[in-house]
Amino acid sequence: QVQLVESGGGLVQAGGSLRLSCAASGRTFSTYPMGWFRQAPGKEREFVGAISRNGGTTSYTDSVQGRFTISRDKGKNAVYLQMNSLKPEDTAVYYCATGPKYSSLRNDYDYWGQGTQVTVSS
Repeated sequence: QVQLVESGGGLVQAGGSLRLSCAASGRTFSTYPMGWFRQAPGKEREFVGAISRNGGTTSYTDSVQGRFTISRDKGKNAVYLQMNSLKPEDTAVYYCATGPKYSSLRNDYDYWGQGTQVTVSS
């Protein structure tokens, strides 16, 4: 059974930074792509970014490009989301996910964490 556990969320002022972590267990972590998604109240869950199996390729949704960075540490079975220059519209529950395909589509990910709340005040 795959388990993903996010941490690092919290309350931050606009312009600030947070680093989210996602700890993975139960699967050969290094062989699967990882993704980050977020869901704001009343909205659908949306793609934030993804990282390839070897960490050599990343992609981001346009609204976070240049502000967010995804990285992974195979030795620690972890993936990270560094979020800089945060805006109130970044407020959401953030989820990490894993699946067999490097993708921006929710349906391509078959295991999800429980989510961590990020709140950005103006």
